[in-house]
Amino acid sequence: MSAIPSYIRLESQSLSLLLDCRNRTPALLYFGKKLTEATTAQMLTLLCTRQEAKCSVVIEAPISLTPLNAEGFTGAPGLELSNEQQAWSVGPQLTAVRQLSSHEVELVSVDLLRHIELTHLLSLDEQYDVVKASTAVRNLGAEPLQMHWCAAPTFMLPDHLTQLTSFEGRWSNEFQRRTIDLFLGSFLRENRKGKTSHDNFPGVLVHGKNTSEQQGECFGFHLAWSGNHRSRVELLAEGRSYLQMGELLLPGEMVLQQGESYQSPVLYASWSDQGFSALSRNFHAFVRHRLLSKAQRSKPRPVHYNTWEGIYFQHDVETLKTLADEVAALGVERFVLDDGWFKGRRGDFAGLGDWTVDAAVYPQGLSPLINHVNSLGMEFGIWFEPEMVNPDSDLYRAHPDWVLQTSGNPQLRFRNQLVLDLSRAEVTNYLFSAIDAILSQYPLIRYIKWDINRDLNHPGNALGKPAVHQQTQALYALIDRIKAAHPGLEIESCSSGGARIDYGVLAHTDRVWTSDSNDALDRLQIQRGCSFFFPSNVMGAHVGPRDCHITGRRVTLEMRAAVAMFGHMGIEMDPRELTSEEKVALRAAIQLHKQHREFIHQSDLYRLDSDGDCINFGLVNKDKTKALFTYNVVRETARTLPARYRFTGLDVKRQYRISLIWPTQLKEYSPSILRLIQGEILSAEALMSFGMQLPIVHPQSSLVFELVAV
Repeated sequence: MSAIPSYIRLESQSLSLLLDCRNRTPALLYFGKKLTEATTAQMLTLLCTRQEAKCSVVIEAPISLTPLNAEGFTGAPGLELSNEQQAWSVGPQLTAVRQLSSHEVELVSVDLLRHIELTHLLSLDEQYDVVKASTAVRNLGAEPLQMHWCAAPTFMLPDHLTQLTSFEGRWSNEFQRRTIDLFLGSFLRENRKGKTSHDNFPGVLVHGKNTSEQQGECFGFHLAWSGNHRSRVELLAEGRSYLQMGELLLPGEMVLQQGESYQSPVLYASWSDQGFSALSRNFHAFVRHRLLSKAQRSKPRPVHYNTWEGIYFQHDVETLKTLADEVAALGVERFVLDDGWFKGRRGDFAGLGDWTVDAAVYPQGLSPLINHVNSLGMEFGIWFEPEMVNPDSDLYRAHPDWVLQTSGNPQLRFRNQLVLDLSRAEVTNYLFSAIDAILSQYPLIRYIKWDINRDLNHPGNALGKPAVHQQTQALYALIDRIKAAHPGLEIESCSSGGARIDYGVLAHTDRVWTSDSNDALDRLQIQRGCSFFFPSNVMGAHVGPRDCHITGRRVTLEMRAAVAMFGHMGIEMDPRELTSEEKVALRAAIQLHKQHREFIHQSDLYRLDSDGDCINFGLVNKDKTKALFTYNVVRETARTLPARYRFTGLDVKRQYRISLIWPTQLKEYSPSILRLIQGEILSAEALMSFGMQLPIVHPQSSLVFELVAV
């Protein structure tokens, strides 16, 4: 056995990560700004020397990668397990350090007395400044091992960052941010809904009080898992703080037999000292180049039309052909047939599970519609909700035992549907066969909107055991199996909007449906929150109906289009409601999006700090030769005139030609700067430091500026 090094150092373009391996268990010594060679791990160890405090242990228990009861740690342990012996007090010894590459290390610790192996795997992406970290446990003994909790590696936090931002929300209002001061004790959020959830996104920011979008130090953490999860940030009484995230296991859910292993979901982390936007740019680049496939990166994201808010369940072939005609003329590139196409599906009360085309509605099958859509130059996509079943379905009548349930407990009603037990091979085999049959019969279907519309309230499998972990893993495997059988097929992760958005599911899919709300004002906040971890090219964003079906609010088409064009753009309405003027405007918006699509989906995001009156952001390409900035007015300013707009992210040595490119028709109270500035050449210094006086525009208005270096 090779000697254990005292320290491990991983480095990327901008970050350093140092691990202290001198003790029984490895611990994080440093994670942050890249250190020069002049700064050694020994220096950092010396500088963090702590003394014995009154009424305290002589040497504090370490906050190791997996803090343990056996180490005397009185915070939250990173591992909780039990058997009939002493597993609860597991105390492994670091036995092997395997440097898999200059950017990846595996650390193996073993408890010989309790026959338990603990492995940590950490990698720091050299190019994109994101850490991947996971923890694995293996049962080396003959006695079954009950897993209660196994966190991904624990990150000790620097004591000068005292604020925490989490992400909460509800259906149609996801990714709302809440910031609090760290306090003595634990900030703890737990999700037991069986999917990522609308209300408890597994992401956390830790930062200073003065950190803003463009300045200040911040950490970001995200757990890549689509099932139950737990996030904890704790400030201990002695002043140290740490972050811990992992899968929330239900009682008895994970039992390891001899030789079996459990691996935590991957925790992704990054750091910036240039504000939240720079932190997001780290995550965006990582997602685009590491999670998404080469095929996804190389294909422009087609402009969608989704039928849901246009017709709901009122399917009719001739009506759908008319909708296709209407949206093709607007410039749409993909037509997605939503819920209502399959057997017995005239509402949300029946049909789920019976994945055959309803002959009563489609007497000639889907081919006439698909062929018509293709003849208009559009791809064809379709909606499935594979994990669910209606009691009023042939599938449920034949296999009532195929649903997740707990014996003797009545199921809670939830949209007239139950959850299929994907931990059973016969269930996933049925689902694969049913979906495969549709895709094989209609090979021109190139896209699936994959939905899940209820929580897993009774997540018990056929053995009476909790099965969220198995359910989640089986979901990933089923998606992979379908995509492997149909190369080129794209799949969108939807869950009543944004209830299943995370890096775990995104590694298997191609796009996420950000929210069911198409209200542009709500979407500004939702998409802003989502953008902390997810880039624009995976965020579905649609132009909704004139009167939003969820909020009842009426927002101008120009603003609805401006908000949608900065994601993966689409339309979701009955296009027959559009006036001739609105059709001209929407066609122009789609054309503008296509013109700038590659730029929008690949450029760096710069969110501007919000005063509550407006929500603004910009995109700048890598060489800083082009930028798009948007000014979105949510409410009327409290002053006579709004403040100046200070651009950011430009090359201070350059000059830029500025143009207002949206909307195409100005509606002004009186002549403004917009009539004077068009096509003018201005220095980046003036645009960023001095800023541009904004015009008076009505609330619910958007302006989009293009800046091109000259």
